[in-house]
Amino acid sequence: MEAIQMFDENKLNAFVGQVLGDLGGAYSAALVKIGDRLGLYRELQSGGPATSEELAERTGYSERYLREWLAHHAASNYLDYDPTTGRFRLPPEQAMVFADEDSPVYMIGGFENAFTTFENEPKVRSAFRTGDGVAWGDQAHCMFCAVAKFFRPGYTHNLVQSWLPALDGVVDKLERGAKVADVGCGHGFSTLLMAEAFPNSTFIGYDFHEASIDAANEHREEQGLDASRVRFQQATAADFGDGDFDLVTCFDALHDMGDPVGTAAHVRQQLKPDGTWMVVEPMAADDLSGNMNPVGRLFYAASTSICVPTALAQQTGLALGAQAGERRLTEIIKEGGFRTVRRAAETPFNIVLEARP
Repeated sequence: MEAIQMFDENKLNAFVGQVLGDLGGAYSAALVKIGDRLGLYRELQSGGPATSEELAERTGYSERYLREWLAHHAASNYLDYDPTTGRFRLPPEQAMVFADEDSPVYMIGGFENAFTTFENEPKVRSAFRTGDGVAWGDQAHCMFCAVAKFFRPGYTHNLVQSWLPALDGVVDKLERGAKVADVGCGHGFSTLLMAEAFPNSTFIGYDFHEASIDAANEHREEQGLDASRVRFQQATAADFGDGDFDLVTCFDALHDMGDPVGTAAHVRQQLKPDGTWMVVEPMAADDLSGNMNPVGRLFYAASTSICVPTALAQQTGLALGAQAGERRLTEIIKEGGFRTVRRAAETPFNIVLEARP
Protein backbone atom coordinates (compact mmCIF):
# COMPACT_ATOMS: atom_id res chain seq x y z
CA MET A 1 0.00 0.00 0.00
CA GLU A 2 1.42 3.35 -0.99
CA ALA A 3 2.04 5.88 1.73
CA ILE A 4 -0.20 8.92 1.55
CA GLN A 5 1.86 12.01 0.82
CA MET A 6 0.84 15.09 2.75
CA PHE A 7 0.79 18.39 0.95
CA ASP A 8 0.82 22.03 1.93
CA GLU A 9 -2.50 23.52 0.83
CA ASN A 10 -1.09 27.05 0.63
CA LYS A 11 1.75 25.90 -1.63
CA LEU A 12 -0.70 23.94 -3.77
CA ASN A 13 -2.98 26.94 -4.19
CA ALA A 14 -0.05 29.19 -5.06
CA PHE A 15 1.20 26.71 -7.65
CA VAL A 16 -2.25 26.27 -9.18
CA GLY A 17 -2.39 30.05 -9.47
CA GLN A 18 0.97 30.06 -11.25
CA VAL A 19 -0.17 27.36 -13.67
CA LEU A 20 -3.40 29.23 -14.39
CA GLY A 21 -1.26 32.23 -15.29
CA ASP A 22 0.88 30.06 -17.55
CA LEU A 23 -2.18 28.61 -19.26
CA GLY A 24 -3.57 32.09 -19.76
CA GLY A 25 -0.32 33.12 -21.43
CA ALA A 26 -0.27 30.02 -23.62
CA TYR A 27 -3.84 30.57 -24.79
CA SER A 28 -3.06 34.25 -25.38
CA ALA A 29 -0.33 33.63 -27.96
CA ALA A 30 -2.80 32.95 -30.77
CA LEU A 31 -4.92 35.97 -29.85
CA VAL A 32 -1.89 38.27 -29.80
CA LYS A 33 -0.94 36.98 -33.23
CA ILE A 34 -4.47 37.72 -34.46
CA GLY A 35 -4.30 41.21 -33.01
CA ASP A 36 -1.05 41.88 -34.82
CA ARG A 37 -2.02 40.32 -38.15
CA LEU A 38 -5.38 42.13 -38.25
CA GLY A 39 -3.82 45.46 -37.22
CA LEU A 40 -5.97 45.78 -34.08
CA TYR A 41 -3.17 47.14 -31.90
CA ARG A 42 -2.21 49.73 -34.48
CA GLU A 43 -5.84 50.73 -34.91
CA LEU A 44 -6.34 51.20 -31.16
CA GLN A 45 -3.08 53.13 -30.98
CA SER A 46 -3.86 55.47 -33.86
CA GLY A 47 -7.64 55.70 -33.55
CA GLY A 48 -7.95 55.76 -29.79
CA PRO A 49 -10.22 53.88 -27.37
CA ALA A 50 -13.22 52.04 -28.73
CA THR A 51 -16.10 49.81 -27.79
CA SER A 52 -16.40 46.53 -29.66
CA GLU A 53 -19.07 48.12 -31.87
CA GLU A 54 -16.88 51.14 -32.62
CA LEU A 55 -13.86 48.97 -33.36
CA ALA A 56 -15.97 46.81 -35.67
CA GLU A 57 -17.12 49.92 -37.54
CA ARG A 58 -13.55 51.21 -37.80
CA THR A 59 -12.04 47.92 -39.00
CA GLY A 60 -14.87 46.11 -40.76
CA TYR A 61 -14.31 43.01 -38.62
CA SER A 62 -16.96 40.97 -36.79
CA GLU A 63 -18.19 42.73 -33.66
CA ARG A 64 -18.85 39.44 -31.89
CA TYR A 65 -15.27 38.24 -32.35
CA LEU A 66 -13.88 41.63 -31.41
CA ARG A 67 -16.00 41.70 -28.25
CA GLU A 68 -14.44 38.46 -27.01
CA TRP A 69 -10.91 39.45 -28.12
CA LEU A 70 -11.17 42.79 -26.32
CA ALA A 71 -12.51 41.12 -23.16
CA HIS A 72 -9.59 38.69 -23.15
CA HIS A 73 -7.10 41.53 -23.59
CA ALA A 74 -8.65 43.51 -20.76
CA ALA A 75 -8.55 40.47 -18.46
CA SER A 76 -4.90 40.01 -19.44
CA ASN A 77 -3.96 43.64 -18.69
CA TYR A 78 -3.08 44.02 -22.36
CA LEU A 79 -5.77 46.71 -22.67
CA ASP A 80 -7.44 49.12 -20.23
CA TYR A 81 -11.20 48.86 -19.87
CA ASP A 82 -13.50 51.69 -18.78
CA PRO A 83 -16.77 50.16 -17.50
CA THR A 84 -18.45 53.57 -17.61
CA THR A 85 -18.01 54.05 -21.34
CA GLY A 86 -17.48 50.41 -22.34
CA ARG A 87 -14.36 51.44 -24.25
CA PHE A 88 -11.05 49.63 -24.46
CA ARG A 89 -7.76 51.56 -24.57
CA LEU A 90 -4.23 50.56 -25.56
CA PRO A 91 -1.99 52.28 -22.97
CA PRO A 92 1.34 53.70 -24.21
CA GLU A 93 3.32 51.07 -22.31
CA GLN A 94 1.39 48.21 -23.88
CA ALA A 95 1.64 49.93 -27.25
CA MET A 96 5.43 49.76 -26.99
CA VAL A 97 5.15 45.98 -26.64
CA PHE A 98 2.38 45.28 -29.17
CA ALA A 99 2.13 48.11 -31.70
CA ASP A 100 5.39 50.01 -32.11
CA GLU A 101 7.82 47.99 -34.23
CA ASP A 102 10.57 50.53 -33.50
CA SER A 103 10.23 50.13 -29.72
CA PRO A 104 13.12 48.45 -27.86
CA VAL A 105 10.56 46.22 -26.10
CA TYR A 106 8.44 45.27 -29.12
CA MET A 107 7.61 41.60 -28.39
CA ILE A 108 5.25 40.41 -31.12
CA GLY A 109 8.10 38.25 -32.43
CA GLY A 110 8.31 36.52 -29.06
CA PHE A 111 4.63 35.58 -29.19
CA GLU A 112 4.97 34.38 -32.77
CA ASN A 113 8.03 32.34 -31.87
CA ALA A 114 6.13 30.76 -28.97
CA PHE A 115 3.36 29.92 -31.42
CA THR A 116 5.81 28.03 -33.64
CA THR A 117 6.86 25.75 -30.79
CA PHE A 118 3.37 24.22 -30.86
CA GLU A 119 3.85 23.43 -34.54
CA ASN A 120 7.29 21.97 -33.77
CA GLU A 121 6.02 19.84 -30.88
CA PRO A 122 5.36 16.51 -32.71
CA LYS A 123 8.84 16.52 -34.29
CA VAL A 124 10.57 17.46 -31.04
CA ARG A 125 8.56 14.88 -29.09
CA SER A 126 9.75 12.21 -31.50
CA ALA A 127 13.33 13.44 -31.15
CA PHE A 128 13.11 12.98 -27.36
CA ARG A 129 12.72 9.25 -28.01
CA THR A 130 15.46 8.90 -30.64
CA GLY A 131 17.97 11.56 -29.66
CA ASP A 132 17.98 12.76 -33.26
CA GLY A 133 17.84 16.41 -34.22
CA VAL A 134 15.24 18.43 -36.07
CA ALA A 135 16.93 20.33 -38.88
CA TRP A 136 16.49 24.10 -39.02
CA GLY A 137 14.79 23.88 -42.40
CA ASP A 138 12.36 21.21 -41.15
CA GLN A 139 11.01 23.25 -38.27
CA ALA A 140 7.85 25.36 -38.27
CA HIS A 141 7.60 27.18 -41.58
CA CYS A 142 6.95 30.59 -39.96
CA MET A 143 9.64 30.22 -37.28
CA PHE A 144 12.37 31.95 -39.27
CA CYS A 145 10.34 35.15 -39.59
CA ALA A 146 9.37 34.97 -35.92
CA VAL A 147 12.99 34.58 -34.77
CA ALA A 148 14.06 37.53 -36.92
CA LYS A 149 11.20 39.66 -35.60
CA PHE A 150 11.97 38.74 -31.97
CA PHE A 151 15.66 39.70 -32.08
CA ARG A 152 15.35 42.71 -34.39
CA PRO A 153 14.43 45.32 -31.69
CA GLY A 154 17.50 44.41 -29.63
CA TYR A 155 19.77 44.75 -32.64
CA THR A 156 18.11 47.99 -33.77
CA HIS A 157 18.62 49.68 -30.41
CA ASN A 158 22.01 48.26 -29.42
CA LEU A 159 24.14 47.02 -32.29
CA VAL A 160 25.38 50.29 -33.78
CA GLN A 161 24.77 52.42 -30.69
CA SER A 162 26.61 50.39 -28.06
CA TRP A 163 27.75 46.90 -29.08
CA LEU A 164 30.12 47.83 -31.91
CA PRO A 165 31.57 50.82 -30.01
CA ALA A 166 32.34 48.47 -27.11
CA LEU A 167 34.78 46.55 -29.34
CA ASP A 168 38.39 47.69 -29.44
CA GLY A 169 39.03 49.80 -32.54
CA VAL A 170 36.27 48.23 -34.64
CA VAL A 171 34.20 51.36 -35.27
CA ASP A 172 37.26 53.21 -36.60
CA LYS A 173 37.88 50.38 -39.07
CA LEU A 174 34.25 50.34 -40.16
CA GLU A 175 34.23 54.08 -40.72
CA ARG A 176 37.39 53.91 -42.83
CA GLY A 177 36.24 50.86 -44.76
CA ALA A 178 36.30 47.26 -43.49
CA LYS A 179 35.30 43.84 -44.77
CA VAL A 180 32.66 42.17 -42.59
CA ALA A 181 31.11 38.68 -42.51
CA ASP A 182 27.85 38.14 -40.63
CA VAL A 183 27.63 34.37 -40.04
CA GLY A 184 24.22 32.87 -39.34
CA CYS A 185 22.62 36.10 -40.57
CA GLY A 186 19.08 34.71 -40.95
CA HIS A 187 16.88 37.34 -42.56
CA GLY A 188 19.78 39.79 -42.56
CA PHE A 189 18.55 42.47 -40.16
CA SER A 190 21.85 42.62 -38.28
CA THR A 191 23.84 42.80 -41.52
CA LEU A 192 21.68 45.57 -42.93
CA LEU A 193 21.84 47.65 -39.76
CA MET A 194 25.64 47.62 -39.91
CA ALA A 195 25.69 48.30 -43.65
CA GLU A 196 23.44 51.34 -43.29
CA ALA A 197 25.58 52.77 -40.48
CA PHE A 198 28.95 52.26 -42.20
CA PRO A 199 28.69 53.05 -45.94
CA ASN A 200 32.45 52.74 -46.52
CA SER A 201 32.51 49.08 -45.52
CA THR A 202 31.42 45.91 -47.33
CA PHE A 203 29.22 43.26 -45.76
CA ILE A 204 28.46 39.64 -46.61
CA GLY A 205 25.76 37.79 -44.73
CA TYR A 206 26.01 33.99 -44.65
CA ASP A 207 23.39 31.44 -43.64
CA PHE A 208 22.91 27.77 -44.45
CA HIS A 209 19.12 28.18 -44.82
CA GLU A 210 18.28 29.05 -48.43
CA ALA A 211 14.88 30.59 -47.70
CA SER A 212 16.43 32.93 -45.12
CA ILE A 213 19.05 34.08 -47.63
CA ASP A 214 16.27 34.78 -50.14
CA ALA A 215 14.43 36.84 -47.52
CA ALA A 216 17.62 38.73 -46.62
CA ASN A 217 18.24 39.65 -50.23
CA GLU A 218 14.65 40.89 -50.51
CA HIS A 219 15.15 43.08 -47.42
CA ARG A 220 18.36 44.47 -48.94
CA GLU A 221 16.52 45.38 -52.13
CA GLU A 222 13.69 47.00 -50.13
CA GLN A 223 16.25 49.19 -48.36
CA GLY A 224 17.95 50.10 -51.61
CA LEU A 225 21.43 48.99 -50.59
CA ASP A 226 23.99 48.31 -53.33
CA ALA A 227 24.50 44.58 -53.92
CA SER A 228 28.17 45.22 -54.69
CA ARG A 229 28.64 46.40 -51.09
CA VAL A 230 26.03 44.31 -49.26
CA ARG A 231 25.13 40.78 -50.28
CA PHE A 232 23.87 37.51 -48.84
CA GLN A 233 25.11 34.02 -49.69
CA GLN A 234 24.17 30.52 -48.68
CA ALA A 235 27.03 28.89 -46.76
CA THR A 236 27.66 27.03 -43.54
CA ALA A 237 29.72 28.29 -40.62
CA ALA A 238 32.42 25.81 -41.64
CA ASP A 239 32.85 26.91 -45.26
CA PHE A 240 31.86 30.58 -45.53
CA GLY A 241 34.10 33.30 -46.87
CA ASP A 242 37.27 33.83 -48.83
CA GLY A 243 39.34 35.19 -45.94
CA ASP A 244 40.75 38.59 -45.05
CA PHE A 245 37.85 39.80 -42.90
CA ASP A 246 38.32 42.67 -40.45
CA LEU A 247 35.23 41.67 -38.49
CA VAL A 248 33.15 38.51 -38.25
CA THR A 249 29.86 38.60 -36.34
CA CYS A 250 27.54 35.88 -35.04
CA PHE A 251 24.21 37.03 -33.63
CA ASP A 252 22.34 34.51 -31.46
CA ALA A 253 23.62 31.75 -33.71
CA LEU A 254 26.75 30.08 -32.29
CA HIS A 255 24.79 27.93 -29.83
CA ASP A 256 22.64 26.64 -32.72
CA MET A 257 25.66 25.30 -34.61
CA GLY A 258 26.43 21.60 -34.40
CA ASP A 259 30.19 22.16 -34.28
CA PRO A 260 30.83 25.49 -32.51
CA VAL A 261 34.52 24.63 -31.99
CA GLY A 262 34.90 24.02 -35.72
CA THR A 263 33.07 27.28 -36.36
CA ALA A 264 35.49 29.13 -34.08
CA ALA A 265 38.46 27.58 -35.86
CA HIS A 266 37.10 28.53 -39.29
CA VAL A 267 36.32 32.09 -38.16
CA ARG A 268 39.90 32.34 -36.90
CA GLN A 269 41.18 31.33 -40.34
CA GLN A 270 38.95 33.87 -42.07
CA LEU A 271 40.06 36.84 -39.96
CA LYS A 272 42.97 39.16 -40.54
CA PRO A 273 45.68 38.91 -37.84
CA ASP A 274 44.27 42.03 -36.16
CA GLY A 275 40.63 41.09 -36.82
CA THR A 276 37.77 40.73 -34.33
CA TRP A 277 35.03 38.17 -33.83
CA MET A 278 31.90 39.55 -32.17
CA VAL A 279 29.77 36.80 -30.66
CA VAL A 280 26.31 37.84 -29.46
CA GLU A 281 24.57 35.17 -27.41
CA PRO A 282 21.53 34.95 -25.13
CA MET A 283 22.09 36.30 -21.63
CA ALA A 284 22.83 33.44 -19.24
CA ALA A 285 24.65 32.62 -16.04
CA ASP A 286 27.16 29.78 -15.99
CA ASP A 287 24.94 27.45 -13.97
CA LEU A 288 21.29 26.50 -13.78
CA SER A 289 20.65 28.19 -10.44
CA GLY A 290 21.70 31.52 -11.92
CA ASN A 291 19.23 31.16 -14.78
CA MET A 292 16.09 30.63 -12.71
CA ASN A 293 14.47 33.87 -13.79
CA PRO A 294 11.96 34.96 -16.49
CA VAL A 295 14.64 35.36 -19.18
CA GLY A 296 16.19 31.99 -18.36
CA ARG A 297 12.79 30.34 -18.41
CA LEU A 298 12.02 31.82 -21.81
CA PHE A 299 15.33 30.80 -23.35
CA TYR A 300 15.34 27.28 -21.90
CA ALA A 301 11.90 26.73 -23.45
CA ALA A 302 13.07 28.00 -26.84
CA SER A 303 16.27 26.00 -26.53
CA THR A 304 14.40 22.74 -25.90
CA SER A 305 12.07 23.23 -28.85
CA ILE A 306 14.38 24.94 -31.34
CA CYS A 307 18.08 25.34 -30.50
CA VAL A 308 19.04 21.89 -29.23
CA PRO A 309 17.10 20.04 -31.98
CA THR A 310 18.77 22.26 -34.58
CA ALA A 311 22.29 21.58 -33.29
CA LEU A 312 21.70 17.83 -32.90
CA ALA A 313 20.68 17.65 -36.57
CA GLN A 314 24.12 18.90 -37.66
CA GLN A 315 27.56 17.33 -37.86
CA THR A 316 29.14 16.79 -34.40
CA GLY A 317 25.92 17.93 -32.69
CA LEU A 318 27.50 19.47 -29.60
CA ALA A 319 24.21 21.23 -28.74
CA LEU A 320 25.37 24.00 -26.43
CA GLY A 321 21.81 25.19 -25.85
CA ALA A 322 20.65 28.78 -25.63
CA GLN A 323 21.80 29.12 -22.01
CA ALA A 324 25.37 27.93 -22.43
CA GLY A 325 26.80 30.78 -20.37
CA GLU A 326 29.88 32.96 -20.79
CA ARG A 327 32.35 30.49 -19.28
CA ARG A 328 31.40 27.64 -21.63
CA LEU A 329 31.28 29.96 -24.65
CA THR A 330 34.73 31.27 -23.81
CA GLU A 331 36.09 27.72 -23.61
CA ILE A 332 34.61 26.92 -27.03
CA ILE A 333 36.00 30.06 -28.64
CA LYS A 334 39.49 29.57 -27.22
CA GLU A 335 39.47 25.91 -28.22
CA GLY A 336 38.96 27.16 -31.76
CA GLY A 337 42.20 29.15 -31.62
CA PHE A 338 41.39 32.57 -30.16
CA ARG A 339 43.74 33.96 -27.53
CA THR A 340 41.51 36.44 -25.72
CA VAL A 341 37.78 36.62 -25.06
CA ARG A 342 36.06 39.30 -23.01
CA ARG A 343 32.51 40.45 -22.32
CA ALA A 344 32.25 43.77 -24.13
CA ALA A 345 28.58 44.60 -23.52
CA GLU A 346 25.30 43.17 -22.30
CA THR A 347 21.53 43.69 -22.21
CA PRO A 348 18.82 41.81 -20.29
CA PHE A 349 18.57 39.46 -23.30
CA ASN A 350 22.12 39.26 -24.67
CA ILE A 351 25.81 39.14 -23.86
CA VAL A 352 28.36 40.44 -26.35
CA LEU A 353 31.75 38.75 -26.45
CA GLU A 354 34.82 40.11 -28.20
CA ALA A 355 37.27 37.42 -29.38
CA ARG A 356 40.72 38.29 -30.72
CA PRO A 357 43.25 35.97 -32.45
